[in-house]
Amino acid sequence: MEARDIIISPRITEKAMANALEHQYSLVVHPSATKTQIRHAVEEIFKVNVVKVNTVNVGGKKRTFARRGQRTLGHQADFKKAVVTLKPGQKIELGGINYFEQ
Repeated sequence: MEARDIIISPRITEKAMANALEHQYSLVVHPSATKTQIRHAVEEIFKVNVVKVNTVNVGGKKRTFARRGQRTLGHQADFKKAVVTLKPGQKIELGGINYFEQ
């Protein structure tokens, strides 16, 4: 699996922004990616040194919505999240913009 296939997108939330001050970044990764593959992909793409990788499989939420006058049950997709800790003094910038520290 290529490095670009492993990392899908950043998770930009309030909690992720707060953790960025402590050099921890949240990323959505491929569901079958291992911690070692995630570490190598982040180091290759962003040119940083990774200290630690934590992963969690997040289950999708169930949603109820009305469609043509009837209630229908839906389900959001499951995904895998990785929290990557970098060496002090390093940061991840996406497209020249640091989304995590604004």
